[in-house]
Amino acid sequence: MRIGELAERAGVSTRTLRYYESRGLLPARRSVNGYRVYGDDDLRLVEQIRTLQDFGFGLEETRPFVECLQAGHPAGDSCPASLEVYRSKLAELDALIDQLRAVRAQVSAQLLRAEAELPDGPEPRCQLRG
Repeated sequence: MRIGELAERAGVSTRTLRYYESRGLLPARRSVNGYRVYGDDDLRLVEQIRTLQDFGFGLEETRPFVECLQAGHPAGDSCPASLEVYRSKLAELDALIDQLRAVRAQVSAQLLRAEAELPDGPEPRCQLRG
């Protein structure tokens, strides 16, 4: 298939495919007439890259998965380098979750403090002063 068909089937732009090619993630094969030619394996590579990016992986982090697919592993994530990227991403996510929990605790404490300061009467009406 040519670049336009691959782009359509993968749901990306031809510019994106050319960028992947320039980064060495998508092989550049040319037909006799000079057109880029791709196969179903290339579609699988692009789908893998897009899925990982949807999960928050950076483009360079997808490289081990692409190389694993190119080495013949059907899922692209059963190679040692792919597993290491998974581990690293999980550690990064765990750290972000910890940060969010800390922020949530602070916001919750602020809410409790603010609610405790309310008088027993009706809720105060705050107005903007002009």
